[in-house]
Amino acid sequence: MCGVDEFVCIKGKLMKRIKKIIPILSILLLLFMVSLPDAFFASESKKDQLVNCDIQNQQCVQPILNGSIGFDIQPKPVKAMKDLTFEVTVKDINLTGPPIIDLSMPGMKMGKNKVKMKMTAKGVYQGTGIIVRCPSGKTIWQATIHLSGIGNANFIFNVIY
Repeated sequence: MCGVDEFVCIKGKLMKRIKKIIPILSILLLLFMVSLPDAFFASESKKDQLVNCDIQNQQCVQPILNGSIGFDIQPKPVKAMKDLTFEVTVKDINLTGPPIIDLSMPGMKMGKNKVKMKMTAKGVYQGTGIIVRCPSGKTIWQATIHLSGIGNANFIFNVIY
């Protein structure tokens, strides 16, 4: 029991409990911070190391299965907030339907920004879309190309604002 000055007594007991809890909360916070993905804390220069596509200068190509997939954007330079033509070229691959491009930024949750493609020639698909300007000013974008019946290919590139 606290006795005469109950407020001071309760305050003292509360402070003792808080002092016991602070080290536990500190450890939990540290464990949470360690478990966050590297991309969350990565600087723009570290994210630049993720870039696997020089879209400003050339078509990007990746091997897939026994063939390859090419990815290109026109016009160049590739700028945000402009109408763009996206092109996917497949060689020695049989798709069960046209590819779909999902545009996003590495390490960020974003709304849907999909580009639907139509075949324009054998193994060549085109579609139009816009790369939005990120309020953070970051310029690294990712195109995940969904290939029906095959899987996905990821192209990570820089956009000009």
